[in-house]
Amino acid sequence: MDMKKLAAALIPDGDLLPVEEYEKIYPERTRAPKAEVTRLAPSPTGFIHLGNLYSALADERCAHTTGGIFYLRIEDTDEKRRVDGAVESVIRSLKYFGIDFDEGAEIDSPLNVYGPYYQRRRAKIYRAFVKDLIERGLAYPCFCGEDELNAVREAQTAEKKTTGYYGEYAKCRNLSEEEIYNNLAAGKPYVIRLKSQGSIENKILFRDAIKGEVTVTENDQDVVILKSDGIPTYHFAHAIDDHFMRTTLVIRGEEWLSSLPVHLELHKVLGFKPPRYAHTSSLMKMDGGTKRKLSKRKDPELSLDYYRKDGYYPVAVVKYLMTLLNSDFEEWSLKNPEADWRSFKFRIEKMSRSGALFDLDKLNDVSKTEISKLSAEGCYEFLKGWVDEFGTDADRAHFADRQYITQILALIMGVGGKKRRKDIERAAQGVRLIDYFFDDTFSPEYAYRFGKDTVNAVLDAFIKVYDPADDNSAWFAKVKAIAPEVGFAAEMSDFKANPENYKGNVSDVAEILRIAVTGMPNSPDLCTIMRILGKDRTLARLEAGKI
Repeated sequence: MDMKKLAAALIPDGDLLPVEEYEKIYPERTRAPKAEVTRLAPSPTGFIHLGNLYSALADERCAHTTGGIFYLRIEDTDEKRRVDGAVESVIRSLKYFGIDFDEGAEIDSPLNVYGPYYQRRRAKIYRAFVKDLIERGLAYPCFCGEDELNAVREAQTAEKKTTGYYGEYAKCRNLSEEEIYNNLAAGKPYVIRLKSQGSIENKILFRDAIKGEVTVTENDQDVVILKSDGIPTYHFAHAIDDHFMRTTLVIRGEEWLSSLPVHLELHKVLGFKPPRYAHTSSLMKMDGGTKRKLSKRKDPELSLDYYRKDGYYPVAVVKYLMTLLNSDFEEWSLKNPEADWRSFKFRIEKMSRSGALFDLDKLNDVSKTEISKLSAEGCYEFLKGWVDEFGTDADRAHFADRQYITQILALIMGVGGKKRRKDIERAAQGVRLIDYFFDDTFSPEYAYRFGKDTVNAVLDAFIKVYDPADDNSAWFAKVKAIAPEVGFAAEMSDFKANPENYKGNVSDVAEILRIAVTGMPNSPDLCTIMRILGKDRTLARLEAGKI
């Protein structure tokens, strides 16, 4: 059979370059010997999840800790799944978490010389290599329709054979020249398949950058490399793209291990040295005492939108994921609490070989710690950013008064104290935490532990002596002074010695005042809260707090 003639009939494009030309168009990158070139290669579906961030963080760290390049490639071979704005969403979502690309799709960079970075725009490159494989007898047309393929699959299942298109089941593998041209003349649609040279009798010992030595069975499947619409499959396109974008390390989920034999064979028949592959373990969670993979359907925390809408501090999310990515990051972080997380020496060899357990409670603790490190002004900027995007109209009105909010945050965070408070876990919760500082969002429950007469007596007594100019010492001295007037012990020692003589102690008096002013039995320093609220608002609340 004249393979050049067949290739021209199957791939009739007259403007394809000889495949060797692409080595000149996309030369090897100039880089240090150990510098890694990594990529994130999502489909433009609009949904970017925690697993993408987990992988992107590993890619970015491997590239940038070695002085290499991290780029964005969009694998848009499946046009049906495309969502408008998806690429921008990927870039925006990752940027929110501090992960930037050096080059790639929609990235304005002088390094963009290995594009196009959209696979559909690289169709001629793929078709040139498909044509070359046909000419070399390593690929062929397949005219099998869906019904025929289903029948083959059913027969294999009945015979308890491996399903797929291979060996005796590859019906179009050995079509005669006459049969092929008759099918073409009849206008029968076709795909192009790889003519696999492998055998399941052979094993391949493969060195995974994370999992170490892995043994896989050689591929014997005649996989589709070019679909009937002239667009390549993911398997074929990624092999060509990784080679000509000069990718050195591909980090991907362990679900791709089953495709590894196909990818290794594709690189071999194309004459390419494969990049190093690193297969990450799945993100797991505890569910009813058992571990399972995080699920798009079951777990809202898998979506990155979950963290933005709830207002997680982005550095906290990244630092928590770093503890999952590298086993020694947490210890390093404890020893270097003020250091930029990027200064940690990330090593792919330290990535977990088994499932990484994602614990939302632990993330919440990390988020509290990271937010507590902010200045009041820094916390204001973080919360205002969330309010602008997700807050209510009332929230936006409140945050228009920067000075007032900053005073509140300095108190809530314990700025200036011996130890920072960790009351703010995330923006959505932190903004609600300060609602009581505003009359339009102040909704007290007045859950007093004492009766009407006692509560009203305490409030009346304090109203008479309250002075907003008092410092904390003078303020507390007045609370102690009114305690005996209303039947409470001014000193804790007196109450402990003779509790039957008192309604309670001075801390109970303070609690009544606190509930009236804030609506809660617990809060930061009440004297400072009153000072921030101002005299008129404080007195109004003390009056309104009466039963």
